[in-house]
Amino acid sequence: MNVLGIDIGGSGIKGAPVDTESGELTQERLRIPTPQPAKPDGVAEVVAEIVKHFSWSGPVGVTFPGVVVDGVVRTAANVHHSWIGVDAARLFGGATVLNDADAAGTAEMTFGEGRGRSGTVIMLTFGTGIGSALFVNGLLVPNTELGHLILHGKDAEERASDRAREEHDLSWEKWADRVEEYLRHVEMLFSPSLFILGGGVSKKADKFLPHVKTETPVVPAGLQNEAGIVGAACACVRPDV
Repeated sequence: MNVLGIDIGGSGIKGAPVDTESGELTQERLRIPTPQPAKPDGVAEVVAEIVKHFSWSGPVGVTFPGVVVDGVVRTAANVHHSWIGVDAARLFGGATVLNDADAAGTAEMTFGEGRGRSGTVIMLTFGTGIGSALFVNGLLVPNTELGHLILHGKDAEERASDRAREEHDLSWEKWADRVEEYLRHVEMLFSPSLFILGGGVSKKADKFLPHVKTETPVVPAGLQNEAGIVGAACACVRPDV
């Protein structure tokens, strides 16, 4: 089944049709910069533009960088605060809407590095913030938002996100120290069997992962930065997501 997946991020909104049986994009993805400030109407216009670009009339899955419960946005850390309380499913024309990291994690558990893995698996996406998806024996515990764990008196994503790396002009090795500290904190809380690291940095894993030492195995996302698109599409055909 082909479904249009759209992944809303703090800096870019990207989408493509996805074959939900194989997890592969069936057309080249389209990426449009996220409007600033990222208010609901402006983001909805970009989502509509992506739908129009693909002349799409079938089901649509959309990710959102925050807590989403029954299609309604509950938190909005890296987009405009006016999102809180918005019925995003209705705003996006009846689309299936879920947390962005939950979508990426679902894609990785179905088609990527988490496939066939039992125990506790944690997907962490490093971008504008840090998203998280927690799976126990393949089942998603939604909306964990572990990027907002407190380290050194502030949200972990303020120290260890990819945006923090860029804003503080950190070398990959220096940033790896912060990522390791964060992963060790999550490791202490959940004792996972595997960490999967996604987001844009997954394409550059060779630059920092060799410097990250944890008890838990750490691997880059197999679907890299397309995981959110694939997971958004899969959410339309998987009622458990």
